Amino acid sequence: MAMSIGEAARRSGNSVPTVRYYEDIGLLRSIDRGPNGRRLYGWPEISRLSFIRRSRDLGLSIVEIRSLLEVSDGRSDCGDAQTVVLTHLAVVQQRRAELQALEATLQTMAERCGATCVGGSSIACTIFEDVSPGASR
Repeated sequence: MAMSIGEAARRSGNSVPTVRYYEDIGLLRSIDRGPNGRRLYGWPEISRLSFIRRSRDLGLSIVEIRSLLEVSDGRSDCGDAQTVVLTHLAVVQQRRAELQALEATLQTMAERCGATCVGGSSIACTIFEDVSPGASR
């Protein structure tokens, strides 16, 4: 069943410009065109577009997705796919650690401010001290 680009975009969870972009950068193979010159998409393209969409949702870069698609296309092996996923996992874990440290800092700032402002506002707000350059908190 041949589908228009709009239908392919809808079924795969992408926008029409995004589908065109993926074709332009080579993530999607060149699409056959009908007699009217319009692209005709089939289920293999929808599946590939859905894979790309889900990969983007997982935070994978275009370069990482291209590597995974090379495995899917038989131009690379499964070990390469695992390397991409493990590398991305390490980045996510690092980001999580950074966010946890940020959360702890903000929590400490809020607690210090709360202790200073007990019973009403205070002229010496600790948040400004904590955020100022050279603050060690």
